[in-house]
This record gives sequence, structure tokens and C-alpha cells, in this order.
Amino acid sequence: MPEYLPETNYLVPELLQKLGDLELVAREVVEGLRVGSHRSPLRGFSTEFAHHRQYAPGDAIRDIDWRVYGRTDRYYTKLYEAETNFDCHLLVDASASMTYGSGKVNKLEVAKFLAASLAYLVLKQRDSVGLSVFDSEVRAYMPPRSATGIIVQIDRLLREIRPTPKTTIARQLHDIAIMIKRRSFVILISDLFADVDDIMAGLDHLRYDGHNVVVLHTLDPYEIAFPFKGTWRFEGLENEEPLTTQPERIRDDYLASFNEYITALRAGCMGANIDYKTVDTSRPLDTVLNEFFAERAMTLNGGSVGARR
Repeated sequence: MPEYLPETNYLVPELLQKLGDLELVAREVVEGLRVGSHRSPLRGFSTEFAHHRQYAPGDAIRDIDWRVYGRTDRYYTKLYEAETNFDCHLLVDASASMTYGSGKVNKLEVAKFLAASLAYLVLKQRDSVGLSVFDSEVRAYMPPRSATGIIVQIDRLLREIRPTPKTTIARQLHDIAIMIKRRSFVILISDLFADVDDIMAGLDHLRYDGHNVVVLHTLDPYEIAFPFKGTWRFEGLENEEPLTTQPERIRDDYLASFNEYITALRAGCMGANIDYKTVDTSRPLDTVLNEFFAERAMTLNGGSVGARR
């Protein structure tokens, strides 16, 4: 990636600087990718040095750059031009429920910043990234590319998102699964306001096709804690009937149902070997992403080390 950033709405230099050298690593073999590495079937056809990446289980010891280790006390492997070729598909939920926000920024805007930052990280590791936007249907599908200019196209597509009242997440995940032509990384950014069984049916389709799946469950802090007081009229963002009530009277029932839903969703993802992370929109995105990458690194390394930076 070049040192400069193109003029975009959703790439924030300060945020990207805080993300540092975070790296997306697969749990399993996908096309062009093994766990902890980016090895292409073309290995040996190009021996031109490209860049370093931090050592991960599965990397060949012979590829460790011992000079870098001597300077940094960290293990880095050498990557060559023919070794970096996995696809990452970013899926952004643009349904109306994503426009809710108790603070200055709603869930959809946070999702856009997440998508742009992850796209940048993928391109920085010389891999390919694409973007799909969906609500009640797939509104846009941008196939993955590794050319730097795709970040501008992704940013433009994010700016053009116009939310619609309803989402059918399971059906859209099935449709997107059909569009993806080879085993890849798939990162879903959504508030997942749907039946857990329906959500898991869509995610299971992606897993059945061999994709590494990541779920970034994007929620407003008021949805998580339900701290409303007084009398409120709750308007449905996806054509639900409005409800006027005193939140204190329903808080316990709401939190019980919400926690049951989260528990079921998390268990479903764990059972399907899907990475799951709750994104509280009130928290800094660099903190959320650093935590998530650290958690994945711990899992991939058997819980023995922290995040690769």
C-alpha cells in the first residue's frame, strides 16, 4: 500500500495509525491461503521479495527473517509476490434498523467506518477485498480486487448507501454465498435483528461453501443496556408498530430476551466455527478491532500468545 491515503469519507488516518500492523489470518485453508500464511499455488514462480508479516503457526521456519528478529525480538517471515492472494468479502447490512443511534454516530455509519478500515488492512497485506451491501435484497456486489484504487470505489459505494425499511438477512446471505466463486474470507457487519435460526441458516451456507466467516455484531449501547427512563414512544425502524411505555417496566424482560438472543447467536457461531464479536458503537473502533484481532490470535495460537502486531 502507498504511504498516502486517497481522499475518502470513511478512511480516517488517525484510526488506521492506531490499528498499526494488524493482520487478517484464516482459521482454515481457503483458496490461495493456509492458516497463518498467504501462500499461493504459484509459490516458486516469483521469488521477488514483497514485504514481511509476523510469524504464525504453519509458516515455514526457513522463511523467518532472523535479522529482523535480532532488531525487534519478534518473528517475521519473508513474503514474496506469488504468496499473497486471498479474497475478503465485506458484507454491510444497510437496513433501516442500522440507522438507529443514541449518540452522534448511528450503527450504519460505524459499519461503514469498520468496512473501510478492514478493506484498508486487507489491501495493506496485498490481498483482495470486495464489498456487498444488502437490506431486503443485495443492493450492490463489488467483487474482490487487490488494486489500490478499489478503496476509493468502496468508499464511494459506502457513501451511496440508502437504507430501506426491511432486511431479510438469511435470504441475502444465501444469495451472496452463490455469488462468491471461491473459498474466501467473509466478514458480516450487521445488527442481526432477525430470528437466530434464520441468521444461522445463512451463515451455515457460507460455512458449508468453505468460507472463513467473521461476524461483527454492531449494536448501539442503548440496545445493549436499555437505560431509558420516563415515558417513551418506540418507533419501529422496519415497519413495526410503535410502542408507548415506561421502559423501567419492561427493562428486565427486555434484557432477559436480549441476553438469551445474544447467547444463542454466540453459541451458534461457536458451534459453526465462526468468529463472533459484539461491536458497541460507543467504543472507539481501534479498541474494538485491536481486541478482536487479539482474541482471534489467541484462538489461532491455542491461547498461548497475544495479538500479532
